[in-house]
Amino acid sequence: MALKLYNTLTNKKEIFKPINPPNVGLYGCGPTVYWTQHIGNLFRYVFEDYLVRVLKYDGFKVKHVINVTDVGHLTSDADEGEDKIEAAAKKENRSAKEISEQYFNEFKHDLKKLNFTEPDVWPKATDHIKEQINLIKTLEKKGFTYKTSDGIYFDTSKIDDYGKLGNTNIKGLEAGKRISVGEKKNKTDFALWKFSGKKGKRQQEWDSIWGIGFPGWHIECSAMSSKYLGEQFDIHTGGEDHIQVHHTDEIAQSEAAFGKKPWVGYWLHSRWLLFKGEKMSKSKGGLWLLSDLENKGFKPLEYRHMCLTSHYRKQLNFSLELLEKSKNAYDRLKNIISEIKDDKKINKEYLKEFEGAINDDLNIPNALQVLWKLVRDEKATGKIKTIKKMDEVFGLDLLKIEKIKVPSKVQKLVVERDAARKEKNWKKSDELRDKIFELGYGVADTAEGTRVKKK
Repeated sequence: MALKLYNTLTNKKEIFKPINPPNVGLYGCGPTVYWTQHIGNLFRYVFEDYLVRVLKYDGFKVKHVINVTDVGHLTSDADEGEDKIEAAAKKENRSAKEISEQYFNEFKHDLKKLNFTEPDVWPKATDHIKEQINLIKTLEKKGFTYKTSDGIYFDTSKIDDYGKLGNTNIKGLEAGKRISVGEKKNKTDFALWKFSGKKGKRQQEWDSIWGIGFPGWHIECSAMSSKYLGEQFDIHTGGEDHIQVHHTDEIAQSEAAFGKKPWVGYWLHSRWLLFKGEKMSKSKGGLWLLSDLENKGFKPLEYRHMCLTSHYRKQLNFSLELLEKSKNAYDRLKNIISEIKDDKKINKEYLKEFEGAINDDLNIPNALQVLWKLVRDEKATGKIKTIKKMDEVFGLDLLKIEKIKVPSKVQKLVVERDAARKEKNWKKSDELRDKIFELGYGVADTAEGTRVKKK
């Protein structure tokens, strides 16, 4: 069954055809590690994870790269403002390296809780300065750059199809989003290398043929992706906020440097997780961290389940009420599955319907509906093996039974109930079951014996 993906470059759904099948090169824009990643950030990586899982489910061999931005990401898309890492280091009175390492490790820890599939490479921008300088040199030799008092810039007027990603309206770009001030030749031109101004002014700076400085944010991704995936590769992902600036600039400089079009075959962008109708961001407040949700009694996989209920090309408005609703549905699903006996068969009919959903532009919400149909179908066979196969994509640990610590009082009631059942004293058995329920637990009678679970 052919996989179809919505390509932002062409603005349509297309059959996925990799350059060198079954191999797939996939690059995802990674975090700027100056602060803890909130659940809005993590929402995007859940999408990237199930993209990877679907590709592998379909038999592709994926080389997955996610970069780590630990230098060069300024507070403004207009190549102005402070470097976010440097600003965080000043605020916390620590080194830039300590800042980036702490928040990168926190990010990976949260991803692990969400059953995120580790990429093959986590390249850091600070470890690839040489590659970035060499790429800028290539652009310079080809006549795409110019020098100003504060850096080396890319001349977007030399590109005849600049802004083709997402049909960006270049003429309509607002002042301030992309500046038309200072020494730039065009308002859409962007920095490849920024000068430090004065040696020692920054914690992170490097020597170059142009002067002491640091790389621009966009050149980092082009240099690192080409190093690990080649001068052309299959899929590039990111959030919808990357379309007009970051990814547009990546395309411009990469196709100028490598002379290959398209540089990337398929661009996939996830929509935002909203809070009260607005993009969830540190600057606007109203943030939730994964740890905040855990402190309120929610499990990371309950949050993952909530993410899977919305298509990646639709914005989702987050609330604790929505998460509670998703948690209850997830708990019900796992409880139903826990009572299904394994008949060692597989249900090809339901699996085919499931595959139709995931291959239709990663329609995970529809795939979840197929799962619910399967578990509720009293006549269906092959449920356990089929659920296990589906969970290769969902990543929800659907067959994993959590070990719970049962209080001695509840354990005593369970033993008494088992004795009553052996004596076929059903009235007493029901009364004991109700007492167990009042204490916050339930019992399931399985072929392996009585299983205790939390309500």
